[in-house]
Amino acid sequence: MMKAYLNFFNNLNINKIANYLVLMRFDRPIGILLLLWPTLWALWIAAEGFPTVINFLVFCAGVPVMRAAGCVINDYADRNLDGHVKRTSSRPIPAGDVSSAEALVLFSLLLMVAFLLVLMLNRITIYLAFAGAALTLFYPFAKRFTWFPQVVLGITFSWSIPMAFAAEQKPLSELTWLIYFTNLIWVIFYDTIYAMVDRDDDLKVGIKSTAILFGDADRFMVGLMQLMVIIGLAIIGNHLDFGWVFASAILMVTALFAGQQMLIRKRDQDDCFRAFLNNNYVGMIIFLSILIEYLIK
Repeated sequence: MMKAYLNFFNNLNINKIANYLVLMRFDRPIGILLLLWPTLWALWIAAEGFPTVINFLVFCAGVPVMRAAGCVINDYADRNLDGHVKRTSSRPIPAGDVSSAEALVLFSLLLMVAFLLVLMLNRITIYLAFAGAALTLFYPFAKRFTWFPQVVLGITFSWSIPMAFAAEQKPLSELTWLIYFTNLIWVIFYDTIYAMVDRDDDLKVGIKSTAILFGDADRFMVGLMQLMVIIGLAIIGNHLDFGWVFASAILMVTALFAGQQMLIRKRDQDDCFRAFLNNNYVGMIIFLSILIEYLIK
């Protein structure tokens, strides 16, 4: 293993670094944002306003690090499949720009950085972080044996929510899990939309997804989950005694969800991808409304 680390650092150059950045998806920050927004929701709600500076900085740094780690281990797990899928065939591992050994070294280094960051937090948060790391490692393999890898992704992407409450020394209450499950449903449906882009290729190589499982009912199931998210947000707002700002945000989110339904109505790959990307605005609007609600209280 030491030899792999030595080779990794000895072979570092500008081109290698560029390939590693692509492998970590830093050229596509949408995944960072979709993970960051609910983390910020939870931090602000747990702190009932601005969180402690150290928590804010650690989580803002930890989100891109863990998302990068997830992308690296995902591509390692899919190294023999990505070459058969149009959208992923140019990724660094199938393209031969990064070796499997280099990917594993990079993954381990990212986990080390994440561990150093979480050491700045309290003990409960550290314990939760180990569970989050296990989920990150498990997710890429879920698509091999379950039709619900989107659920596993939702569980993983939502794990920062209980971590945020723990970091702010708040109990993992009903509110914590309400936010968690509302976000989980959001992740499931936007990743289902994302999976609709790859449905034809996934069928060829045997990858499972909710987009394939739902079949012609995919739009209905996405719509049902969108409704569940709206109801979840309304319950959260009522629990926190939020006012017109948060209510307005829910109305805007409802409009965005309707727009996503319009985009996916013909199941065109490009339009489905646009609908997926649109969820960045959902997360941002909800966060800004939470921020404003606490500022005007």
